[in-house]
Amino acid sequence: MSTTDLDGDVYVSPRYLAGTTGIGDPALAPLLDLGWDLRYDDGNVYVSAPDHRVRLGYLPEGDDDGLWRINAYSDPFAPPVWGVCFNDRVPTEFVTAATTVLAIAYEQGPDVYLARPVPGNDEHDPFRVVLPLLKQGWEADRPRGGVFAVQSPDGHACMEFTTGDLDPETELTTREARWQLWAGKSVDRPVWYATASTGTPVALLTAVTECVADPAPLPRWRDATSTYIKGMAQLTPILPPAPTPLDVRRAVPSRRPAALPATSVPRWSTTTRPALPGPRR
Repeated sequence: MSTTDLDGDVYVSPRYLAGTTGIGDPALAPLLDLGWDLRYDDGNVYVSAPDHRVRLGYLPEGDDDGLWRINAYSDPFAPPVWGVCFNDRVPTEFVTAATTVLAIAYEQGPDVYLARPVPGNDEHDPFRVVLPLLKQGWEADRPRGGVFAVQSPDGHACMEFTTGDLDPETELTTREARWQLWAGKSVDRPVWYATASTGTPVALLTAVTECVADPAPLPRWRDATSTYIKGMAQLTPILPPAPTPLDVRRAVPSRRPAALPATSVPRWSTTTRPALPGPRR
């Protein structure tokens, strides 16, 4: 769906400063369309694959600001092989990009949705994740020890890759993960952030970075735009489309004789009152 098909009264550019739409349905749709199980519990939503090897939680009542959590398992009763988290202000379009590719990967089988990144492998090389960003002018950076990054030209978004050994449980429950994508003025106080653990498939991460790198703005309601983006994002009013020749023709009053009053052919049902009498002729 293009941005022109969506509601909103301003376009936000760059799109990574747009913030959430506040509606989770578009991101759930690719998985629900496959018939995944949907459950509710204390205000939270849980979606599970038929074999329970992939699970998504939409957690507005969770213990932290991790609104979206997606985990994949080689065995339903084993610890997750990989996990992804989007906090509560991530643009919904980015989450939808992830779930769309996840749905495709799941249909192709565990060799795809559990595929680990492999340096030097054309299809699974982790370097592919940042290529969409580099093509849009993002620049390589070393913000701190053990961290490689690519940063947006305006400095208000960054994709980070942490080197070395990481604790698997810490990756799944904190921001200390292999991958971290954030937008704002600093990594310590971002407008939003997303994390992905070491084993997250390259295809899923690349789908997100492709969506982030897209130069097209995102539509949002002006009143819903975050105060955090003040002075960083550009807001452009969404103007109504220009009238077509057909629109103009329809707006011209018809010169045909007026129709007979409604009382000439009375029509009503038991759920509506009869039409009022027409003028005397």
